[in-house]
Amino acid sequence: MKPRIAIIISTTRDTRIGDKAARWIADAAESHSEFEAEIVDIRDFDLPFFNEPASNRWVPSKDPAALRWQKKIGEFDGYIFVTAEYNHSISGALKNALDQAYVEWNRKAAAFVGYGGVGGARAVEHLRGICSELQMMSVQSAIHVGGADFMGIMQGQKSFSDLSYMDPMINGMFADLLWWVKALKTARAATAAG
Repeated sequence: MKPRIAIIISTTRDTRIGDKAARWIADAAESHSEFEAEIVDIRDFDLPFFNEPASNRWVPSKDPAALRWQKKIGEFDGYIFVTAEYNHSISGALKNALDQAYVEWNRKAAAFVGYGGVGGARAVEHLRGICSELQMMSVQSAIHVGGADFMGIMQGQKSFSDLSYMDPMINGMFADLLWWVKALKTARAATAAG
């Protein structure tokens, strides 16, 4: 079975461009026969603010929306977080979604596509630390859409499809992610077999 990768849209605003960025990455992923990619939009899960007794690392969650989110996230072998930068960090919606699961993220690989004034670099750096605490392996390579490209997309003068010069970087990110996904999937299977 091919590894499954979730491309997670991390913003929920009506005026977001995260859905366009995720579609751009999903379109690029379609040419890779070694893995299957699926866009997962946190907006579709209507997650409440985290209000469980504890992380599901320690206590099973009770909220039906959280359980549905955990089940969905658990289907994947790795993740590509498509993240905007909000005030030098990730969106509150993404942080809440990350907090709503724990076990499902463990020992899986994560890659990042950031966008914003400095390519979402500060958001991605914050996200790397969160992923580490959730026991995810974050790959070194990432995609950053900033500056004139980001402003052109925001103002409707450009689209993500105009960024074909990034194709080699995207393919490199996919290669790094796939390597870690395969390694961690093998290790998880060995651990489960005992």
